[in-house]
Amino acid sequence: MPQELFDGLYNALMPSGTKERRNTEQRNPASKNLDRMTALEIVRLMSREDHRVAAAVGRELGAITRAVDAIVAGIRKGGRLVYVGAGSSGRMGVLDAAECPPTFGVSPKVVRAVIAGGRRAITQAVEGAEDSTRNGERDLRAIRIARNDVVVGIAASGTTPYVLGALRFARRRGATTVAVTSNLRMPLGRLAKIVIAPEVGPEVLTGSTRLKAGTSQKMVLNMLSTAVMARLGHVYENLMIDMMLTNEKLAERALRMLAEASGKKVSAAGDALRAAGHDMRVALVMLKRGVDARTARKRLKGPDGDLRTALR
Repeated sequence: MPQELFDGLYNALMPSGTKERRNTEQRNPASKNLDRMTALEIVRLMSREDHRVAAAVGRELGAITRAVDAIVAGIRKGGRLVYVGAGSSGRMGVLDAAECPPTFGVSPKVVRAVIAGGRRAITQAVEGAEDSTRNGERDLRAIRIARNDVVVGIAASGTTPYVLGALRFARRRGATTVAVTSNLRMPLGRLAKIVIAPEVGPEVLTGSTRLKAGTSQKMVLNMLSTAVMARLGHVYENLMIDMMLTNEKLAERALRMLAEASGKKVSAAGDALRAAGHDMRVALVMLKRGVDARTARKRLKGPDGDLRTALR
């Protein structure tokens, strides 16, 4: 970082104490002797601190539920779930978005992730990428954010300029905005319509938000995408009925799931899956209703396309 830029940031931040008010930038008293601890002492300490994360996320279930309902409503109207973040936070969004198509069989366009610095930032740090509000706006403009979209800004600090710029642009476009942060009283929390703020406290390694803050983000995004897809009908009971069968392990899982869900033998599940063109929904209707693939597809083309309706 150029010296003049560092000096500008220092002068801008220190008088107001912004940095000092962030929980994620405070020093954790329990880890002040981290460099002198044994390996066992370090991992014990980290384990104790990680136990705080689930409780912190649990206190945010109301906000998470509101976000799920908003995302479901948006997608049903043709909108998208869009994650926006920088650094570790951005990578959490990229990971969750990447897992949705193979897990739930949805188009990659339904759940998107935008990360400061672009594709290169997924595997390596891109210097200064998170410091531009204009780039956040530019990247959301490029994917044509619209009214039915839900934009989830992920920033442990709650002050990342890239994410703030993206959410301001999303608000102007009429999209629903959600913040996932570890610092409630920061600009991101004031900007978003729905705020999810698990306050996990200072990190074991001061400021390293890939630790507890990152874990809380992963938990929250898991809840958002899984609950949304379940509500949208991409789950049958607790089975991934729309997953993509892209390798042997998943093909074997599909056979076991179909056999368990239908009460039939694995061999029968295999026959049905082949006849269904490897469509698990069609195969399940075939197995449970004793019909052929054509009839099963017809049942699934009902008014709401709901699997449970087709099985009745």
